[in-house]
Amino acid sequence: MRDEKISDFLSRLADRVPAPGGGAAAALQAAQAAALLGMVARYTTGEKYAEHAAVIERIIGETDELRSSALRLAEDDEAAFTAVTEAYKLPKDTDEAKAARSAAIAEALVGAGRVPAEVVAVARKAVGVAEELLPIGNRNVVSDIAAATEAARAAATTARVNIEINLGGIKDERARAELAAEAAGVDEVAARAERVTAAVREEIAK
Repeated sequence: MRDEKISDFLSRLADRVPAPGGGAAAALQAAQAAALLGMVARYTTGEKYAEHAAVIERIIGETDELRSSALRLAEDDEAAFTAVTEAYKLPKDTDEAKAARSAAIAEALVGAGRVPAEVVAVARKAVGVAEELLPIGNRNVVSDIAAATEAARAAATTARVNIEINLGGIKDERARAELAAEAAGVDEVAARAERVTAAVREEIAK
């Protein structure tokens, strides 16, 4: 997926195939958020921003890592969802086969839920970077901080839906509770993103 043309990916996304789907799209939103923040950080370098050099250098490293992680998660999501569809195809002609199929589905659903949970974590970190970058970033690209936080918010809220749709079939109570907690934390991520965007809009409206 890393080397795929955007048009080719969108064609696959639009096709009648199990994956990629919303989970991969959420991960790519997170990747875009990280990329935008990295761009703002790279514009916040030089003599004018010398007092923030150490912070900016760290942010550049963090956003590059987040972007790479999000791309990996886009690929992982496609693989995880494929595992779910394959589990549903398992035979169910005997009681033993039914039990094995049921266990395989439950296990695959845990995997399919954990990937978007990781996307939420990446989105949360991206919003945190945006909060840190907002006061010190190059004002000529401050709107891109808002663009990044909106992409991160979309990633988190989309990933939440992809967590929730898998919860019903997960039999492992601990895994289900962990994933439900991650989904519950999205409101806080979205609220923080909204505050960043509001601050940017207020600034550019002056």
